Amino acid sequence: MRIGIGFLVAGYILSQFYRAFLAVMTPLLEAETGASPADLAVSSGLWFLAFALMQIPVGAALDRIGPRWTVSTVLALGGAGGAVTFALAEGPLAIHLAMVLIGIGCSPVLMASYYIFARVFPPAVFGTLAGAIIGLGSLGNIAGAAPLAWTIEALGWRETLWALAAVTLVVAAALAVFVRDPERIVRPAGQGGSLRELLAIRELWLVLPLMAVAYAPAASIRGLWAGPYLNEVFGADATGIGRATLIMGLAMVAGNFAYGPLDRMVGSKKWGVFAGSAAMALVLAMLAWRPAAGMVPATLLLAALGFFGSAFPAIMAHGRSFLPQHLIGRGVSFINMFGIGGAGILQFASRPVYRAAENPAAPESTFSAIFLFFLLPLVLGLAAYVFSRDVRA
Repeated sequence: MRIGIGFLVAGYILSQFYRAFLAVMTPLLEAETGASPADLAVSSGLWFLAFALMQIPVGAALDRIGPRWTVSTVLALGGAGGAVTFALAEGPLAIHLAMVLIGIGCSPVLMASYYIFARVFPPAVFGTLAGAIIGLGSLGNIAGAAPLAWTIEALGWRETLWALAAVTLVVAAALAVFVRDPERIVRPAGQGGSLRELLAIRELWLVLPLMAVAYAPAASIRGLWAGPYLNEVFGADATGIGRATLIMGLAMVAGNFAYGPLDRMVGSKKWGVFAGSAAMALVLAMLAWRPAAGMVPATLLLAALGFFGSAFPAIMAHGRSFLPQHLIGRGVSFINMFGIGGAGILQFASRPVYRAAENPAAPESTFSAIFLFFLLPLVLGLAAYVFSRDVRA
């Protein structure tokens, strides 16, 4: 099981890499394939939406088939197949297709881990384990920053994608060999594990709105808008973008490790999340207010956004605390669908915001609008979350 979890971490590193690597590649893809930042906003949004739509079948597969074959098969076909499609891309449509396939391929990796954690380990440590795997997996964010820029400079972006396809296949094969399924649960009579049962858990209703908007700012800005922002406002090249996003990626790693045990440290699954997410809102407000304050302040604010915007595992732990055992697979996947789906929808919606606010003479005003766009839903999510039921940790 330990080796299997190790390869699940490797799979999640790939998942984090694939959702973040477009920021560094934006200038190259625009020059060689004609894919503009607005086109790549669609590509990135399609990754998140494909990932989100897979959460319902993934949850059912985890409960019925188990994590081993669910994650290995889907990652091999979708993840590696999408990387190959990307390597062959000649225009935006092929990149859209590639990102859909990669999103499908990555969709079961984290939930397979959470399913195992929820079934095998005590509930009190779920948040810590959830944060740890995202923290370790966030190394993919780091790999998708400066290291990716160096690799592309040495090999070329197409060759890099071919290498990624091979690595994805190797990880998928290792998952098939080393992951072990927990013992199956016998469902209580009359409880088939349906979506209706999940929706009947009213405690989730005030957690899900924050989950839908809390992951989107850091994920979308790190994975997509950081590159155009730093390039258009400060003239940063791929190396400069890679350096800044590397710092943001490291902050996201630290944030995930910090949020993981936070519920046990403060004795509450709710208020640590609320405080951290409120701090993220403040950072977004500062970026919207002074987007052109300088490359160094911008990098520091992006790092703060990455740190405070890493509440995903803590929100998941809060929602997980309301789930019965026979709904673990479907439940964590359902909660995850809101986090990933919300990020995808907001990425799609950010494209017309960028187009409407685009001003080549004053690019800082364009990105002020982008930051404000991600801030407003977050404030609404926090307003709902403040009424959610707390669980003492």
